[in-house]
Amino acid sequence: MSAEIAILNPPALGKPLAAYSHIARAKGGEFIFIAGQVATDEKGAIVGGADFEAQCARVFANIGKALDAVGGGFPNIVQFTTYLVHSQDIPKFAAFRAREFPRLFGGAAYPPNTLLVIDRLVNEAFLVEVQAIAAL
Repeated sequence: MSAEIAILNPPALGKPLAAYSHIARAKGGEFIFIAGQVATDEKGAIVGGADFEAQCARVFANIGKALDAVGGGFPNIVQFTTYLVHSQDIPKFAAFRAREFPRLFGGAAYPPNTLLVIDRLVNEAFLVEVQAIAAL
C-alpha cells in the first residue's frame, strides 16, 4: 500500500507565509520518522562551514538519502520541523526553500513546516537542522 498524501491550505487559515502548507493528510501503510539532519558528510565531518546556503543544501541532501534508504522520496514527506540558530537566517531559509522545493517536490504543494529559532544545535558550527516525517 502506498501513501495517499493530500496537502491542504483551507481558506480559513489564510495563505501560508512561505514555501509550506498548513495541513498534510496522510493515509499510508508505514510512517517514517527522520531524525533532525545537520550538515555532515558520510564520515561525520561538517559540510559548508559558516555558509548557511551550503549547510541547507547538505541538510536536504541528507534527508534525501534517508528517504532513498527506505524507498521514498521528497513527495512522501508529510511534515518538517526546522531549527535555525540565527533569526537573521529566516529569509535565507525561505529563499532556499522557494528555489529548491519546486525541484524536490515537483510542484507547489509543500508539506507543513514548523520553524523554531533556538540558542544552538549539538555543535556550535551547525546553523540549521531539519527533521522530517514521511508516509510510504
